[in-house]
Amino acid sequence: MKEVVHVISHSHWDREWYLPYEKHHMRLIELIDDLLELFQKDPAFRYFHLDGQTIILEDYLEVRPEKEQELRQAVQAGKLKIGPFYILQDALLTSSESNVRNMLVGMETVKKWGVDPVSVGYFPDTFGNMGQAAQILQQGGIDVAAFGRGVKPTGFNNVVINDDKYTSPFSEMWWQGPDGSKVLGLLFANWYSNGNEIPSEREAARAFWDEKLADAKRYASTNQLLMMNGCDHQPVQKDLSAAIQLANELYPEIEFVHSNFDDYLKAVRAELPADLNQVEGELTSQESDGWYTLANTASARIYLKQANTKVSRLLENIAEPLSVMAGEAGKAYPHDPLRYAWKKLMQNHPHDSICGCSVDEVHRTMVERFAEAEEVADYIATEAADYLAAKVDTSAFPADAKPFVVWNTAGARKTGSVIVEIEWERILFAGHDHETLYDKLEKKGIPTICVQDTHGETVAFDLVGSEVRFGYDLPKDGFRVPYMARYVKVALFLEEMPAFSWRTYALVQSAEAAEIENLVSAEPRLMENDYLRVQVGEDGTVAVFDKQTGTNYEDVLYYEETGDIGNEYIFFEPADSKRIYSKDGDTAVTMLSNTANVAEIEIVSTMMVPHSADDTLAREQKAIKEFRRREAKRSVEMVPFVIHTTLRLEKYNRQLQVFSAFDNQVKDHRLRAIIQTDIHTEQHQADSIFETVTRPNRPATVWENPTNPQHQHQFVHLADESKGITVSNYGLNEYEILNEAKPKIALTLLRSVGELGDWGYFPTPEAQCLGAQQVAFAIEFHQAGEETATYQRAKNFQIPFTFSQTSIHTGTQSPEHHFLEVEGDAFSVTALKYKEASSDLLLRGYNLTERIADLRVRFAGKQLYRSNLLEEKTGAFEGQIKGAEIVTLGFENTNHIG
Repeated sequence: MKEVVHVISHSHWDREWYLPYEKHHMRLIELIDDLLELFQKDPAFRYFHLDGQTIILEDYLEVRPEKEQELRQAVQAGKLKIGPFYILQDALLTSSESNVRNMLVGMETVKKWGVDPVSVGYFPDTFGNMGQAAQILQQGGIDVAAFGRGVKPTGFNNVVINDDKYTSPFSEMWWQGPDGSKVLGLLFANWYSNGNEIPSEREAARAFWDEKLADAKRYASTNQLLMMNGCDHQPVQKDLSAAIQLANELYPEIEFVHSNFDDYLKAVRAELPADLNQVEGELTSQESDGWYTLANTASARIYLKQANTKVSRLLENIAEPLSVMAGEAGKAYPHDPLRYAWKKLMQNHPHDSICGCSVDEVHRTMVERFAEAEEVADYIATEAADYLAAKVDTSAFPADAKPFVVWNTAGARKTGSVIVEIEWERILFAGHDHETLYDKLEKKGIPTICVQDTHGETVAFDLVGSEVRFGYDLPKDGFRVPYMARYVKVALFLEEMPAFSWRTYALVQSAEAAEIENLVSAEPRLMENDYLRVQVGEDGTVAVFDKQTGTNYEDVLYYEETGDIGNEYIFFEPADSKRIYSKDGDTAVTMLSNTANVAEIEIVSTMMVPHSADDTLAREQKAIKEFRRREAKRSVEMVPFVIHTTLRLEKYNRQLQVFSAFDNQVKDHRLRAIIQTDIHTEQHQADSIFETVTRPNRPATVWENPTNPQHQHQFVHLADESKGITVSNYGLNEYEILNEAKPKIALTLLRSVGELGDWGYFPTPEAQCLGAQQVAFAIEFHQAGEETATYQRAKNFQIPFTFSQTSIHTGTQSPEHHFLEVEGDAFSVTALKYKEASSDLLLRGYNLTERIADLRVRFAGKQLYRSNLLEEKTGAFEGQIKGAEIVTLGFENTNHIG
């Protein structure tokens, strides 16, 4: 059969990277202008693949709105191939829902342009591929994935590799997810630029094609050879038609065509051999030497990961669920503002953006985008909460009480604390000399208070503080109303509050303060609740006795500091670097709080560490010396590095919460929290995209990197047959399992580097992350059989309770209400929202386990149906979910107004 070379024109468009967004943006305008002109002038230039992302259309029309009709004609004529995604995200660092919304928004955009999307899940340069890609794509109507990383191509000599789960002799293979879903995988074995800049001069063309054809044939399983004509920010090749015509003349036995993915894949499918390899699960270059897996992008600029976590949780777990609850109570659902916030967030999700591996200007802009998305999401959440609170019946409270509503908007039961700020007294500016109001309220103070529920029972709380400050209202039907007010902050401690529920409380005057029994014993370094006894040593290390299993854990927590002369992509430790540990430095321990509900101990650890790398590093960076050949050492100048650690133990909480703060004035280094476990096992679990992924504790034998960094979202888990430890986090996406005499989980808290890395020298002084930093994580100890429960609690660590103050009034909503009942410990909820442009309520989540699990969902007597990720009804729900299955359930005919 005659060989056919499919030349696909494209430009891999990193929206921002080694140039700030707007400079790339201006080059994008030139690219699209050139394309539209070329489509008109050269009928033989038939197609251009727009990199799988529809945001390019928005970016172009923002500058060239008058070109919309011409652009639309090119799209509808099939010349400009668009979709299926909104942006090319980093799949492993963006949330499960972010990956879904990226496809949903992309598909909606394609539909508005009047065409079908490109039928390929396009992941050309993601830094590792998620294990659930096959299932996500199939639920989006896509059965092919094209990707550039994660599988080692072996060629026809079929080099023997110990584990063929991550290798393939061909560039075509089957890719199976943990639930059994399967798609055709297309590996860019010679990269997505193997057909870039094809010569149109005879001698150069012959040399080009002799090399490129041999490379493609080495891995192709069919006679259909793929040549990707383009690269990063590549201008369109204007003489491509002449180059293809010349190739046909030079190689008459081969057919060269200007093609597209749809035509190429149709031809490939007709010739696929029966013996294709199958790769499974996540593809993160497990069979490589470990250096260019780019996994350390999970720890570059951790402040970005923390901001992404904050906005993602606010949108997914607070704003949308509250808006659904308010929608059922009669409030219009904010479809458009939510989509606006989602798109603003996703604009920070391209792989060179969220990975923190761009120039400083890019990441400064990202901080602003995160802030803008947060402001919109917070506004939506506040509007919904205030609306609902005004509907809740609070008439059972005393007339002078200050009622408020608390919501658990997480998809699982939640135990923990919430700090509620209540306006105790207000004086309007109107009718008063406003300059006297602050002093008036300051002198007045507050009486003895307590917190009551709607049954008149006193609820455990701590008084956090009180202050007087300026405030204002913005009425929907009038001018602003300024005032001065006294505010009171109280901490409530809530036990086992159901998912998607609310409770109503009130701050009331009390005759006397309640007696308390403190959590901390007379021994100043010891705190204890029903689950844990926590002892802080003189060296700052933490020992924990787990009462459920009777296990003593020693040296549970301390810190490790070492040098890093790598870059934003890759951690590399200098040859002379010695690990420095907090337990070897100076330590001070102080009791911060001790009440019936919470105990807090502060550990101040001072380590003497090198100030930076030595001067050799700057010269090696400027010379673009590959990091593995660098000879830079750490500076001989030693400076103090001080870490303030707050250990927090709450009465009802199984987690030991850890809050670490430090002012980083050290360069070229890494800081990790070391959690020692004494748990010996060959594998562990981590939270990933719609998956609790199981990973080996040791890398493959071909792995050369002395470290083995891994990605996580909300937790990492290590367990044996009798006990386990789950470490949850807030925006700390990198960990490593240390296989030592006492196995440890190393959680990266900070990585400071001074250059981008990759193909040139791009200094990034702001990637040193100098200044004040705060991080948070939690450690839970559990017994066998509690895995799914501990996973749910780990996820809840990132989702705060929500509250809203209201007035005394009658209302249509009960003061205590379980809005939506979800029964099934293995089911992890990722979304509660309304279907786009519809009145149907949707609940989405996935099976945390690999076994079949029962799931019961009840909502106001409504009938359930199954949906796919494009929110299309697919059939009835029978009450069970397969292992690792992603499930979207719909409820018909809800009360939503939108």
